[in-house]
Amino acid sequence: MDLSNSEQRKRKSQLAPRREPVQARARERTRKILDITGRLLEEVGLNDLTTILIAKELGVSVGSLYHYFPNKHAILYAMGEQWLVSMTEALDELGQSGVEQMSLQEFISELVRRLLIVYREQRGLLPLVQAMWGIPELHELDERHDELIISHLCDMFRRMGFTCPPNEMNRLARATLETCHAVFLVIVNQQGVRSERTREDLEGMLFSMLDSRRKDSRPSGLGDVEAP
Repeated sequence: MDLSNSEQRKRKSQLAPRREPVQARARERTRKILDITGRLLEEVGLNDLTTILIAKELGVSVGSLYHYFPNKHAILYAMGEQWLVSMTEALDELGQSGVEQMSLQEFISELVRRLLIVYREQRGLLPLVQAMWGIPELHELDERHDELIISHLCDMFRRMGFTCPPNEMNRLARATLETCHAVFLVIVNQQGVRSERTREDLEGMLFSMLDSRRKDSRPSGLGDVEAP
């Protein structure tokens, strides 16, 4: 059920930081809060994460922590926004690197390489993703994540000469997003050869899917194709 505008504003205000980190010291403290929360997510998981535990690890009182964030969900929301910024930067850099001149294989390799760096750098990624998907207050972040990547991918597909209709382009972009996301969550927990082999498998799956559909004159199964 859609939320009213007033309810959306109320939830947004509950997730906003108590103060904008303008001074260097405040920015550093905010960064440290997010870093510690990421580490704790890896160690104790989402359900056992509390502001008391975060404050203890930070070496401050809970009251001091609340000067920066009003609750646990606000900290997770800030982490999610930080992750979206990193994703945006990676996609923007890829878009500015001359995708028009890339082969499809080169594009896929660069897409996977750049996004995988973002996934590997994000502490507590799996619990954070679970929070974005499962906590109502954070679900807007999950929707923004999908819209962001799909929009960028559709734009780059067009620039690379994909001629399929817009709704099929959108479907391919979403399938690319969902495939990458699922396999990235596996790769970040692997090491060495296993990680490399899984990455190669991902690139192979993406190439097979995109190469076979990028010149379609019309999408198959019109009733099942997501609208743009």
